[in-house]
Amino acid sequence: MDAFSVLLVDDEVEFLETLVKRLAKRKLQVTGVTSAEEAIQILGKQSVDIVVLDVKMPGMDGLEALRQIKSTSPDVEVIMLTGHANVEAAIQGMELGAFDYLMKPMDIDELLYKLQDAYKKKTLRKLAK
Repeated sequence: MDAFSVLLVDDEVEFLETLVKRLAKRKLQVTGVTSAEEAIQILGKQSVDIVVLDVKMPGMDGLEALRQIKSTSPDVEVIMLTGHANVEAAIQGMELGAFDYLMKPMDIDELLYKLQDAYKKKTLRKLAK
């Protein structure tokens, strides 16, 4: 599998830092930010293949961020992260164009499989154009 770029967006700093390290060890190009606003700024400046987006954050929440990402960068795949109480929000995210969602805390291998699937989908869509 080709190396691909992932943008992680989560306001829980410790969780975010751990995830960035674990994915970087697996040879992914990973950037981590703590707010949806930062994520939108990065997407305006650089190309990203997949965004892993927490649903519940202060300021702009994950669903609003997803709307903006899909309107400005429709080819970016988005995986929503949610706690158990927020499954409805994750399902709403899927309706808004998210690739999939994961429940926190998730297994790193499960996240890797979802990332690989999302990247395959993006690559196949690019080839079909």
